[in-house]
Amino acid sequence: MVETTHLSDSAREDGWNPLRRQFDIKAFGVNAWTAGEADAALISEHDEVRSGHEELYVLVSGKATVTVDGESVEAVPGTAVFVRDPESKRSVTALVPATTVLAIGGKPGEAYVPRAWETNALIFPLFGRGEFEEARRQLTEAIDCYEDREALLYNLACAEARLGETDAALGHLAEALQRSDSLIELARTDEDLDPLRGESRFDELIGARTG
Repeated sequence: MVETTHLSDSAREDGWNPLRRQFDIKAFGVNAWTAGEADAALISEHDEVRSGHEELYVLVSGKATVTVDGESVEAVPGTAVFVRDPESKRSVTALVPATTVLAIGGKPGEAYVPRAWETNALIFPLFGRGEFEEARRQLTEAIDCYEDREALLYNLACAEARLGETDAALGHLAEALQRSDSLIELARTDEDLDPLRGESRFDELIGARTG
């Protein structure tokens, strides 16, 4: 059976085209992003240290600047930029509207493992619309699907806090902070966690990691 899509038909409002999720691709990561305006960040600066991925960026339409470790390449349709080193900082910025870039990645010698950012990218708009019940449902379903689940646990705690589910929120927040101390700074000021402030267990969680 042939499975097809068209990038212009399957892109989300935010410009992300979740091709890997759409086709349930298990061999490699692949996504596309389209910018609605010039100077928009198609792919924010990041590295792939945690995933160990090599990445290939292919410009499908428009014009963009691909920057790797401070070196920039002006890409036109058909340009392919390969980033071999996971430690390299890379980003893609659209130069004209309707610019689309395709990104393909995977770790050499290992089976592909999906990354949790895919689900988080779907969750953030739900928070923006106040759809915390739906956010909780999707996060709960996704937790066991990823190895790098700390951000999912954190966002689940935020949704539960918003819903008034204090015990569940504190439990998931504790697990998230245990997996990643770097989330502590976010937890200190995150408005989604405001319903937990004043709870002794919340204060203990924050205090235990303030040093």
